[in-house]
Amino acid sequence: MKTLSFAIGLFVVSLAISQAKPRGSSPEGEWVQLFNGKNLDGWTPKIKGHDLGENFGNTFRVEDGVLKVNYDQYKNFDSQFGHLFYREKFSHYRLRVEYRFVGQQVPGGPSWAVRNSGVMIHGQAAETMEKNQEFPVSIEVQLLGGSGSGDRPTANLCTPGTHVVMDGKLVTRHCTNSSSKTYHGDQWITAEIEVRGSKLIRHIVEGKTVLEYTDPQLDDGDPFGRKLIKDGQKLLSGGSISLQSESHPVEFRKVELMKLAE
Repeated sequence: MKTLSFAIGLFVVSLAISQAKPRGSSPEGEWVQLFNGKNLDGWTPKIKGHDLGENFGNTFRVEDGVLKVNYDQYKNFDSQFGHLFYREKFSHYRLRVEYRFVGQQVPGGPSWAVRNSGVMIHGQAAETMEKNQEFPVSIEVQLLGGSGSGDRPTANLCTPGTHVVMDGKLVTRHCTNSSSKTYHGDQWITAEIEVRGSKLIRHIVEGKTVLEYTDPQLDDGDPFGRKLIKDGQKLLSGGSISLQSESHPVEFRKVELMKLAE
């Protein structure tokens, strides 16, 4: 009887712990799928010129188990840059995406946006974006596809409304190239981002580290970044995650995250 009572007690305690765990939370060290392969549950679009939640032109969609960014319902891109925000904010984690560029750029897209997209991290909350704001204040892991010839690395860094530190120096230029190889064609590429609050951010492509930096921070010279500075605090230790729409079709077949200890 004592053995049975002890076992029942352990079961009750285990059940209480499991029920106390917040719904939707994930354990450290395990990959959790942010994209379920079926629909956009957990994700919210914000496209320039449109209200939060309005998926203009069905830009973001799921077909055949793939999250697609498409412009077949656009007549002209007209600077309608968009971002698809995940519902949670994160600080210490590894984020892994499998992506590829397909098709042709929509008419009216800027020349620099051909085979160009990105993953935004440490971003502002979607609801704080202005209606005509093009990009969230964030750290962008820029995804680029090759043009068929020449060098065009991927997993670069761009900094809308932000700065970072590299080799002990504040970097104020908008974009910094990684050391990755160039990926031409429509092959699937695996890009990973290791994020440890404000202490380290590392870009990894096909298992190889191609860029790293520290101290992501708000840019007080940027009008959108300046508005987010509270009590002089510029350093960014976490924030939103979003996927870009920049005028060239791109597909994501996997978006997964592993939480890391702080």
